[in-house]
Amino acid sequence: MQNIVEIGHEEALLAVQIIVDELKRRGKTAVVAVADRHGELVALMRCNGAPYTSTTIATNKAFTAARERKLSGDIGRSIKADGWDIAYLGDPRFIGWDGGVPVTINGEVVGAIAVSGLTGEEDVELAELAARRIEEAATSSR
Repeated sequence: MQNIVEIGHEEALLAVQIIVDELKRRGKTAVVAVADRHGELVALMRCNGAPYTSTTIATNKAFTAARERKLSGDIGRSIKADGWDIAYLGDPRFIGWDGGVPVTINGEVVGAIAVSGLTGEEDVELAELAARRIEEAATSSR
């Protein structure tokens, strides 16, 4: 019997709120995607004024980070350095741009958070902020 821990709607709402609050503070807009450990969406928020294309990109960044258990940008850089095409990973949702961050609890990836619509560095920074908060909340509730 497996006991599986993964991001649920409460953690997804927390991640979205953390990122939206920080976006407001910075006067910026973006798309936030939160996925379970399989890379399937739990939450998606396109803030007012965020590019429509960022919706698909954020979703795919979260998918990639959850499925590969690594930063989406690291996947892209690794594939490029090895001379591979990302399509070889077998699913058109894989993407190699910065902004998808896995969420880890007790050494296990339980999901991922992604941001799209800003620079790659800002996307990663915001996704990591929310991932840390979820990880801290899970650790403190035990």
